[in-house]
Amino acid sequence: MEHPYVPRDLQLLGFVPGSLPHTTIIGVYGVSSLLVVSLIWILSGRSSRLLKIDRWLMCWWAFTGLTHMILEGYFVFSPEFYKDQTGFYLAEVWKEYSKGDSRYAGRDSAVIAVEGITAVLEGPACLLAVYAIAKGKPYSHILQFAISLGQLYGTVVYFITSILDGDNFAASSYYYYAYYVVANSFWVLIPSLIALRSWKRICVASQGQDQKKTKFR
Repeated sequence: MEHPYVPRDLQLLGFVPGSLPHTTIIGVYGVSSLLVVSLIWILSGRSSRLLKIDRWLMCWWAFTGLTHMILEGYFVFSPEFYKDQTGFYLAEVWKEYSKGDSRYAGRDSAVIAVEGITAVLEGPACLLAVYAIAKGKPYSHILQFAISLGQLYGTVVYFITSILDGDNFAASSYYYYAYYVVANSFWVLIPSLIALRSWKRICVASQGQDQKKTKFR
């Protein structure tokens, strides 16, 4: 069966076309994400200690953590997802997304490495960040800063390796901008803002400690 990906000579033996329309795939992901965000928002609202920004951050970390662990985790540990004949949703997601970046279907080593680290390490760390914010743990901002840097690093490596390999992995300009550019831009913008906020908080806390030490000398 001929695949829809670029380059056209990409070898995918046993390829099975996706059975779900892209509107269904995106719709299911959108509704599922909305449910997660709504649940975290409602539960976090029970605490009078949490600011709105903290609640939004909890929503983000829950959303991105589950995305890393479930979606990206499936990709990493399912090397032949493009052969799936059952219409399994996660396989359909990657068959569709590969139209924007065929390196996923082609099992590019750089993509596997980035996604593997993201799914196995950053995913659980994101859920730990939800807990840390909810409980007001002292390591909350250090953790958020570290995860955000990891997400930024992974996204930068993802884009740079594509550029170095010719940046020609999308089936059309629509898929290039919608899937490859826009979908991934959220993991550049949001982690950047969180890293900046956490860095400022860490600096303020460090200054406070320095002042206390000076005072008691």
